[in-house]
Amino acid sequence: MYECDVAIITGSGFYDFPELANARELEITTPFGKIQALCGNYEGTSILFIARHKKGHALLSNMINHRANIHACRQARAKVILATSIVGLTRPDLPLARLLVFNDIFYPDNRLPDGSHCTFYTVENQKDRGHYLFSSPFFDVSGVLQGLDAITDLTYAYVNGPRLNSKKEIRFFAGFADAVSQTAGPEAILAGELEIPYVLLGYGVDYANGVKDEPTPVEVLTENMHSSKTAFAQAIKVLLSQKTYQFNGFVYRFS
Repeated sequence: MYECDVAIITGSGFYDFPELANARELEITTPFGKIQALCGNYEGTSILFIARHKKGHALLSNMINHRANIHACRQARAKVILATSIVGLTRPDLPLARLLVFNDIFYPDNRLPDGSHCTFYTVENQKDRGHYLFSSPFFDVSGVLQGLDAITDLTYAYVNGPRLNSKKEIRFFAGFADAVSQTAGPEAILAGELEIPYVLLGYGVDYANGVKDEPTPVEVLTENMHSSKTAFAQAIKVLLSQKTYQFNGFVYRFS
């Protein structure tokens, strides 16, 4: 089994990592299914790279096997997961096309896309079952990314897809979060259950439904999608230079 220092999980518009040296494709079998990944090295750091939507956006958000992806990171003994997600902004005062760093989450129903509970613990008397407690589910990298003009101290809201949200739904989320997307919530919680530090980077590609009087033009959204990969890759390279990551939550286990 391949072992890595860092796992990278990317989203829409970010399907490869050309900077990986000695890259090769992997199929990883987990208790929750098989996933495809790349492994390689970047300046001496071993990487497991997972494009959560697969090449060409083959998987919509409701099709992603979050348990398999996160368990694969554990099997590879990743010391940290660096995740990216393009997001819709729920605040009109936040600028588009800026790197975002999250320190809290709004995910009250704790459900996976198929409606099941977002947890690895599904069987009575399961070994290591427990409750995940945290101040923040995200490892704080705001200080490390100061030079990249990142907007920090933000709250991320997870919503199920693949449809986008109504104006009333976004108005509700805006009371609790600064940005929304359809993928990173389950990853953060599942990584926490396995005690893997999890970093979430965002990039605002549009304003969510009803946040502005006029919707974000499609051409602006598309341009921001393209620029997000460059911004994310730059941030990831900075984060790869940081060698120490620590799980800051706690799992109260019963066995």
